[in-house]
Amino acid sequence: MTNDPEESLISHLEALRGALLRCVIVTAAIYPLGYLASSHVISALVRWSFPASAGTLHYFAPMEVLWVRLRLALILALLTAYPWNILQLWRFLLPALYKKERKTLGCCILSSSLLFFCGAAFSAGLILPLMMNFSGGFATAELQPNIGLANFLNLAGWLTLAFGLMFQSPIIVLLAVRFGVVSRESLRKKRPYVMTAILIAAAVLTPPDIISQLMLAVPTWLLFELGLALAERMERKTAATVSVLIADEALRERPFG
Repeated sequence: MTNDPEESLISHLEALRGALLRCVIVTAAIYPLGYLASSHVISALVRWSFPASAGTLHYFAPMEVLWVRLRLALILALLTAYPWNILQLWRFLLPALYKKERKTLGCCILSSSLLFFCGAAFSAGLILPLMMNFSGGFATAELQPNIGLANFLNLAGWLTLAFGLMFQSPIIVLLAVRFGVVSRESLRKKRPYVMTAILIAAAVLTPPDIISQLMLAVPTWLLFELGLALAERMERKTAATVSVLIADEALRERPFG
């Protein structure tokens, strides 16, 4: 092992380059499979969430379907390669972390990934069909929708990303309290401001209709409350551990006889 800072930095950069290269190679290898699966994913998504009242999907440029499938293939490849890519980055970070830091970071990565996929599933499984049915309800004999494939998938993508990100609120609360950025009591007192921030974020991340905004804001608020409850439990556990350590130290320092 070298103590030269320059050589150490070079070795770290080479390790990072190797990890990123392995991520890119595996993602690129999966990409053709993602392209083959993209048409089936589009068909399944349309069957699930596109109501008959909304008519049929259309494309308005000769290469629109191709570009949509290429973008969707990249998303599918990234999702499929996600466990492998996270593993490579984890192996890169592992030597620089203490045991307690490894446990904390591992829990954060696992919880964050699970919450993101739960948010994405909630969006695709419930929110997108509700929005499309709501939109299709405006159709009349004189007013018929003419929805493009790219617009529909862009909506699905933005909703999935928005719900995946907003579902991270318990992790954000826990980390903020854990590292002393803000106290749990301060967050409790600032609930109205937090709710306002959630509503603003929901308005920015979702289409401009009150239904989708509320459908994003309400679960995010509940998850924020869950984060506060977990933060309280974490503080109690930390306080109990500190009390035990103080008691042990007092016993060791007490004179005998």
